[in-house]
Amino acid sequence: MLLASPRVILFDLDGTLVDSAPDLAGAMNTLQRERGLPLSPYALLRPHASAGARGLIFAAFGIRPEDNEYEALRVAFLDIYATNIADKSRLFSGITNLLDNLHQKNIVWGIVTNKAARFTDALVPQLALSATACVISGDTTPYAKPHPAPLLEAARQIGVAAEHCWYVGDDLRDIEAGRAAGMATVSVGWGYGNPHYPISWNADMHAATPADFLGLIAATA
Repeated sequence: MLLASPRVILFDLDGTLVDSAPDLAGAMNTLQRERGLPLSPYALLRPHASAGARGLIFAAFGIRPEDNEYEALRVAFLDIYATNIADKSRLFSGITNLLDNLHQKNIVWGIVTNKAARFTDALVPQLALSATACVISGDTTPYAKPHPAPLLEAARQIGVAAEHCWYVGDDLRDIEAGRAAGMATVSVGWGYGNPHYPISWNADMHAATPADFLGLIAATA
């Protein structure tokens, strides 16, 4: 399904613009090492990177937010991650070209992530993403995705109606948030998300690669 050409494109951060899994997994391994525990393999941790501390703690320890041990693990993990936030994190292949093309087409772009501001404020400048029109973090509004509030706040800050925005992400919560906000939604195939997207996510569009995403834009021009 192709929709109207967007005035604004909003992107999720981890798993969509940035491959942050190496640093997130590294922080988890450091936490395990400090506690004298076996290290979880990278292949186990990587698919959970979009879910942040919650997903990685479950993958590594089998512990959920409602469990007694969770909060102490979360705080320790995030403190470690904060000190190594951009050691190995990089933009996904093709993202620089994608963003350059948006600039050439005069399409405004922004970031809406569930990552807390203490991390986004440190990570975004180090990865040359400062040209973004806005950065909405997980604690910018009282609610995080899949609630639509962060996406609506991004549209408000940029000064455009939600129906003129596309929201792009690699996780089901991204698509749910975008739909709830009244935005066109695009799932991507290069992040950490569900490989069975067409069956389960019901996004308006899907892009397997950043080049495919540019093709979607071109087709709506």
